[in-house]
Amino acid sequence: MTIRSPTRKFEARRAEIVTSAVAVLNRKGVRGMTLGEVAEKLQIAPNGLIYYFKNKDELARACFLNGLERLSGMLTEAQAGASVAERVQRFLQGHFAFRREVVEGRAEPLPVFSDVRALNAPCVNAAYVDMFRKVRGLLEGPETSGLSRMELNARAYLLLSEVLWSTTWLVRRDPEDYDRVAQRVATVILGGFGAPGAAWAPVPMEAPQIELADETAEMFLRAGTALINEEGYAGASVERISARLNLTKGAFYHRNLSKDELIQACFQRSLDVKRDAMRQAERLQVPAGQALASFAVCLVERQVAEEMELVHPTSLNSAPDSLGPRLQRRYDRMSDRVASMICDGVADGSLRPVDVNIAAQMLLSLVASASRLKFWAPGVTPSDAAALYVRPFFDGLIPKG
Repeated sequence: MTIRSPTRKFEARRAEIVTSAVAVLNRKGVRGMTLGEVAEKLQIAPNGLIYYFKNKDELARACFLNGLERLSGMLTEAQAGASVAERVQRFLQGHFAFRREVVEGRAEPLPVFSDVRALNAPCVNAAYVDMFRKVRGLLEGPETSGLSRMELNARAYLLLSEVLWSTTWLVRRDPEDYDRVAQRVATVILGGFGAPGAAWAPVPMEAPQIELADETAEMFLRAGTALINEEGYAGASVERISARLNLTKGAFYHRNLSKDELIQACFQRSLDVKRDAMRQAERLQVPAGQALASFAVCLVERQVAEEMELVHPTSLNSAPDSLGPRLQRRYDRMSDRVASMICDGVADGSLRPVDVNIAAQMLLSLVASASRLKFWAPGVTPSDAAALYVRPFFDGLIPKG
């Protein structure tokens, strides 16, 4: 029996479906996306999609694979740079130029990869790992020859996290400013956050003190936060949270009025943790740059130690309109507070002149992404985390001297 190759018309239709699905995926997450909503967006019957994709998971796989292929293409183009710095700059310029094309309707958006693990598709996982290796490849050269594989992995994860999660704050910028944004991100990534010659001397801080009603409340918050980060808003369902805790839905509702109440509590707890750490940093009698390093190390070490996990702001992408904007405003206030302290650091000479709003978002992204560092730098310990992950942000990805 001869198997006929797909026609151009068939492939064009599949591509159209994937484009529509990405829009739904980015708004609802893997768990929240439905074939019915994608079909409605295309103004066709849901059964019409099954001819092209057997089920929702197959369609989600196609969305992620398409996005990873395009992201890998950007990395391949960046690899043509003659040095590590040039390759990183080319990648950042290419990525933010692409984001501008998306906003202006000249390119189709990439899927948000924050809940890619929720799909648990081996082919997508393999493609993601291959893409990560290309990011690491940008950093491999004579300038970084003294770094271990774990150090390179941690720096590659730092670069990738800052690029992918820029979607949480890039909407606050005009598209015509995206080229300048790329330059300013490169200033921090390559040159470091700290002023030239500034000593790396974070001050040990206490674990953030957050009051909880009881141990059961903490248990729900931990499970909810982990599921939000892994599978987005829709994935953190009452059923999944209850199952993770080996409890019934009835037990969930005995302690929580609704899922949204718990989601808000998880997000608020993360903000409270950051605020407490920031208060401690502000009280330190040290330059502002050193205080911010202490703030970052405190939160990164405790996430690597699995003492706490913070909700990442990308999770807001899939939150409903009744919840997302309200939580985003709270996150923005935290960002503004960090930006204010960065201003102090530039003024006292402990931080280099940077775009304080972009740098604040980047520092918060560094902190929030730390919970996943262990997947990309296997074997990392809390005592390693500051040197492996936080210091390169302050000193720059390329070792000096």
